Amino acid sequence: MKPLIIGIAGGTGSGKSTVARKVAEALPDASVAFLEMDAYYRDFRHLTLQQLHHVNWDHPDAFDVELLSAHLEGLNRGEAVDMPVYEFATHSRSTRTRRIAPADVVVIDGILLLSDPNVRAQCDVKVFVDADPDIRLIRRIRRDTAVRGRTLESVLDQYLTTVQPMHLQFVEPSKRYADVIVPRGGSNTVAIEMIVAKIQRRLQARASLRAQQPDAVPADAGTL
Repeated sequence: MKPLIIGIAGGTGSGKSTVARKVAEALPDASVAFLEMDAYYRDFRHLTLQQLHHVNWDHPDAFDVELLSAHLEGLNRGEAVDMPVYEFATHSRSTRTRRIAPADVVVIDGILLLSDPNVRAQCDVKVFVDADPDIRLIRRIRRDTAVRGRTLESVLDQYLTTVQPMHLQFVEPSKRYADVIVPRGGSNTVAIEMIVAKIQRRLQARASLRAQQPDAVPADAGTL
């Protein structure tokens, strides 16, 4: 049977990854696979350093949504997929990939996850994680300077020129497609418990349906 796909969207630094991790930790009896929309940035290694400064990393066109959609379709069919590994320091895809095995539950997070209709349609449960803009900015600064090798000045410049405008144009409007909105991000334990309860009910319903199906008859079985 197809996996249950949980899409978790929200602005940069809203706590999407924290919510995704806590949801997975609360499902010990189910196998869980993770996909990151950030891994599906297009490969810009062919651009010069000057050209890279003009790339809008927060626009939908910066993501390879075709590949992401194809990988979700593959997981839906019970197939393993090779998720790209993106190297943010060089703005390019690594030659390495990460094998994602089929699972009972697939959790995927990304800022623009709910803005793409094809990706959105494949999500069984759609979650939008909300947080105050100042909190999101502080988290963005900490992440980009510590993990992605950016300077404070470059982070603030990018936030004002593309991150904030794209959030208002694409990310915030996608909230209307969410089944569940989680304010305060990963610290909202009540909302996370509600999401987990919803997932568990769906998993139990699928398990009951599977139990009601007759055992498959082997193709070479004889008849009496």
